[in-house]
Amino acid sequence: MIPTEFHSVIIPWIGKTAKILEEQVDKLLAERGFDLTKMQFLLLHKLHENDGACQNDFAFMSNRNKSTLTRAFNLLEKKKYIVRKPSKEDKRMNELHLTTLGNDIILKTEPVFTEMKALAQNGLTETEIETVITVLKKVIGNLEQIKINTSRSN
Repeated sequence: MIPTEFHSVIIPWIGKTAKILEEQVDKLLAERGFDLTKMQFLLLHKLHENDGACQNDFAFMSNRNKSTLTRAFNLLEKKKYIVRKPSKEDKRMNELHLTTLGNDIILKTEPVFTEMKALAQNGLTETEIETVITVLKKVIGNLEQIKINTSRSN
């Protein structure tokens, strides 16, 4: 049995929202015939904004661990959405670049995310959306501060 006060704690609501959102985006992509997950799309979108970024940069940008990202980028490379090229500055690092196919898939899947945004924000006012974003940024800041304090004590 879940304690009553648990229902007034924001953490499970954030987790539940994130899980439902990921499931729904994955479902919409599959229904539209795209062989792409939410995470893969987000990585492609980030790469579109930062073409030529090193693979290690994505661990920081996406808040995912390196092994998870390596698997995701291996899949994206297998699908011919990205190519890896050795960095000119550091040959031990790989730069990631979108292919023409990768750019095409971003354009083709953009309507799915526009639709998901509309569904998720349905019935919310601009003020409510801004409030949710402000609150979530504060929560993220609080949690990142814990992470910083924890790493300093180790």
